[in-house]
Amino acid sequence: MRLQSRTIHAGVDKDTAYNSIMTPIYQTSTFRFADIGVTKGYDYTRTSNPTRKALEENIASLEGGTGAVATATGMSATTVVLHLFHSRDHIICTHDCYGGTDRILRLYQELFGLQITYVNLQDPGNLRKALRPHTKAVWIETPSNPLLNILDIRALSVTAHEHGALSIVDNTFMSPVNQRPFELGADIVVHSTTKYLNGHSDVVGGAVVAREPAIAERLQYLCNALGQGASPFDCWLVLRGIKTLVPRMKLHEENARKVAHFLSGHPAVKRVYYPGLPGHPNHEVAQRQQYGFGGMVSFDLNGNLADVHRVLRSVRLFALAESLGGVESLIDHPVSMTHASMDSALRQEAGIGESLIRLSVGIEDIDDILEDMGNALSAVTHGANG
Repeated sequence: MRLQSRTIHAGVDKDTAYNSIMTPIYQTSTFRFADIGVTKGYDYTRTSNPTRKALEENIASLEGGTGAVATATGMSATTVVLHLFHSRDHIICTHDCYGGTDRILRLYQELFGLQITYVNLQDPGNLRKALRPHTKAVWIETPSNPLLNILDIRALSVTAHEHGALSIVDNTFMSPVNQRPFELGADIVVHSTTKYLNGHSDVVGGAVVAREPAIAERLQYLCNALGQGASPFDCWLVLRGIKTLVPRMKLHEENARKVAHFLSGHPAVKRVYYPGLPGHPNHEVAQRQQYGFGGMVSFDLNGNLADVHRVLRSVRLFALAESLGGVESLIDHPVSMTHASMDSALRQEAGIGESLIRLSVGIEDIDDILEDMGNALSAVTHGANG
C-alpha cells in the first residue's frame, strides 16, 4: 500500500474477537496466561500491549523501518536511544538542536560520562573534523528547531558509517509524509509523536524506529527495562491522529508557505526561516531530500525585545504556547520558552536570539491566519511610528 493508505491501515487490525475497524484500547496492566509459560503474546503492558504494538507497527511501516518502540514522551524516546551508548562514548550533535535535546545530552554527560560535541552540520565537512576514535553516533535534527536549518542526511550518514558510527535523525518536524531518513542512509529515526503524528495537541508521546532488526530488538529491550513505554490510551490517540496525517500535512505546508511569503515582504520582519523559500541557504538540499517543506516558520523581528513582546501579546488566533504540529496555530519565543534551558553560549553560537519568533502554522483558514499575524506585526510598526 502507498503511504496514505498505510497511515489508515498499517498495524491496526488487532481485534480477533469482534473484528472492529478501529484498534481497541487494551486498557489493562496485565494479561492472563493460557497455561504455565503460555501466553497469547502479551503478559504485562510495560513490556508490550496490543494497542501500543499497533502504533509501533504503523510508524515503522510509514518510516520504512524494521521495528519501532512507542514511548511515553518525545524525551523518553531520546532517553531510550541514549541508552544504546556507554560511558565515554562520543556523540556529535547538531549545534542548533531542540533545547530539550541539549538538556538531556548535558545531563547524560554529567551523570554517565557521555562525551558530547555540538557542531554546525550544515557543512558536512565539519562532521569529519569533529570525529574522534570513540565517536559512536551523529545526532541529526533536520529541519532544526527553531532555525529550520537543513542538514544533508545522506552525506552525514555516509561519513558516520565510514567511521562505524550510527546516524540518528530527529524527524519530528517533517513526519514520514515529508521526509523518510532511512531512504537517505539513516540508522535510527526519532519522533515526538506529540507533534504532527498525533496532530491534535491532546497527548504526549514519542517513538524510535530502527532500520536494522538487531537495533530494533535492542530498543525494545531498553524501552521495557527503562519503563518508557507509552500507555494504551495515548497510543490509541496517536493512531487516530495518524489516519489524517497526509491531508493535514498538505494543508499545514500550504498555509506555512503563504505565511513565509507574507512575512518576507513585511517591514517589521528582518529575516524569515523557511526551507521552502528559494532564498533559504539550504533550499536545494531540502528539495533533494524532502517530499515537502512542512508547517514550521521562524522569523527575526525587526525590533527589540519589547517589540517581540508586543507581537506575542497582540495575536488572537495564534496561541502563545510551546509545542507544535497541532491543527491550531501556535506562536513561540524560543529564548524564553522552548530553548530557555539551552546553554546560553550554545544558543548564541547557533543564532537563536531574542528577536526570534517561531510559528507552528495550523490548518485554520489562511485569511484568518494572515490577518492575525498582520495585526500583531502592525503593533510593532505603529509603535515605531508613534
